[in-house]
Amino acid sequence: MKPQETVDFHIRWSWYNISRMYNTKANEFGGTMSIGYALLNIDIGGTPSTKLGPKMGMEPRSLTRMIKSLEENGWIEKRLDEKDKRLVNLHLTENGKKMRNRSRDYVIAFNNKIQEEINKEDIKTCFKVLNKVNKLIDNNKIFK
Repeated sequence: MKPQETVDFHIRWSWYNISRMYNTKANEFGGTMSIGYALLNIDIGGTPSTKLGPKMGMEPRSLTRMIKSLEENGWIEKRLDEKDKRLVNLHLTENGKKMRNRSRDYVIAFNNKIQEEINKEDIKTCFKVLNKVNKLIDNNKIFK
């Protein structure tokens, strides 16, 4: 089987191109695609640091580095939870909100362009196929 005939080749190829496109754009503002994604997953009212990793599918070590980077760039600040002082909530700073809005605008522009160029039925089929692939993986049905 040639690589171009495998499902994972096309998923990986598309994801690489999407990632490269977002990283190129984010680099203009001192960010990365991952940083933009993190900013989009921090709620305006704050997000517990323990909830951000699962929302993004990140390992704790990588998340710790990212949070540190977001803080060093002045895009987030940590605040103790008012009700439970053991918890730390992440809050967007004004600069973080601006970066979040930029990220959101690029995600919307990308999705609008895809929806202009690809008909709704094809997009629905793509989602349906990818959901099935994910369920097969999640249910451990690939390598049985």
